[in-house]
Amino acid sequence: MHVAHLSLADFRSYARAEVPLDPGVTAFTGPNGQGKTNLVEAVGYVATLASHRVAGDAPLVRLGAERAVIRASVVRDQRPTLVELELNPGRANRARINRSDNVRPRDVLGLLRTVLFAPEDLALVKGDPGERRRFLDELLVARAPRLAGVRQDYERVLKQRNALLKSAAMARRAGAKAQLSTLDVWDEHLARAGAELLAHRIDLVAALQPLVRSAYEELAPGGGPTRLEYRSSMGEGVPLSGGSVAAARSATEGGGARATGGPLAAALLGAMGAARKQELERGVTLVGPHRDELGLQLGELPAKGYASHGESWSYALALRLASYELLRADGGEPVLILDDVFAELDTRRRERLAELVAGGEQVLVTAAVPEDVPDALAGSRYSVANGEVDRIA
Repeated sequence: MHVAHLSLADFRSYARAEVPLDPGVTAFTGPNGQGKTNLVEAVGYVATLASHRVAGDAPLVRLGAERAVIRASVVRDQRPTLVELELNPGRANRARINRSDNVRPRDVLGLLRTVLFAPEDLALVKGDPGERRRFLDELLVARAPRLAGVRQDYERVLKQRNALLKSAAMARRAGAKAQLSTLDVWDEHLARAGAELLAHRIDLVAALQPLVRSAYEELAPGGGPTRLEYRSSMGEGVPLSGGSVAAARSATEGGGARATGGPLAAALLGAMGAARKQELERGVTLVGPHRDELGLQLGELPAKGYASHGESWSYALALRLASYELLRADGGEPVLILDDVFAELDTRRRERLAELVAGGEQVLVTAAVPEDVPDALAGSRYSVANGEVDRIA
């Protein structure tokens, strides 16, 4: 899998950009602030429908423009697919596949898969739990695009349930009677969507575990071991492995079965019931996948707060390398994006990372100066400056 051509219109700093790309390594070099990251951000957006730098689409549209357009020719198994995305902040985005308008943006997911390394990845280790939940969910969707719908369903129900809880809390504070007749219905909807998301997350963590350990050992020999631990907001004693995961998947995918048909859904319902008094007081949903945590252990200690800067970087890189290996095992090698990563690493980690990824079908690299690109990553070169992208080798 690789991107053969990238075309941008009013995306970030580019009024127009046409960038032909080859398989193998391509490096974009130039001073900071000239638009190198904008190019690889656009590639990543095609794969995930999101930016790795900002939460919304508005900053992606060039100042003064109403919309931005990204076009990418994606080649998989020697067959090209033209993907077009129109970003319309404040309105619905639009998508086209091979010039067809009869698609939703969500239908683009899966046509291109990327694994992106960036300075922001340090937040995977040092940041709040939301960063790690996002990492898991984006990888889930990369492996199985239909799970984007599961995420959206869960978030939609969560928003509705939180609105009901908030209004109930406000009514109670005002001495009025809270209207809770529909809360049980929202509980079941949340449990059903949450159980499926939770089941897939648990499976994913189990699959990542040995891959992260191996990748960390490659990057920092003798520095581990690492351990991933999925921590549910439902507390201890919740069925988080084995047959319960399969049962949850059967219950949620089995053609309309009730949410209570699986142990994870039943556990979520029970936890919401136990937390209802507190939720009504605070006006927010306190249990569910949106409150869970991915624990990262290094040796006997949690990586967050205890790992050194170098160890944290190695851990973050190990998570991305493990993601890459998992996607490769699924079939269809993802595009690797290394966004200004090498300037953050010491010489040994820089060289080791380059050796590990050099054989990728397509590797896109950004760096402020050519010297920051390791010799192992020889290939095409572009100079980026003053809004111009010029091929130099």
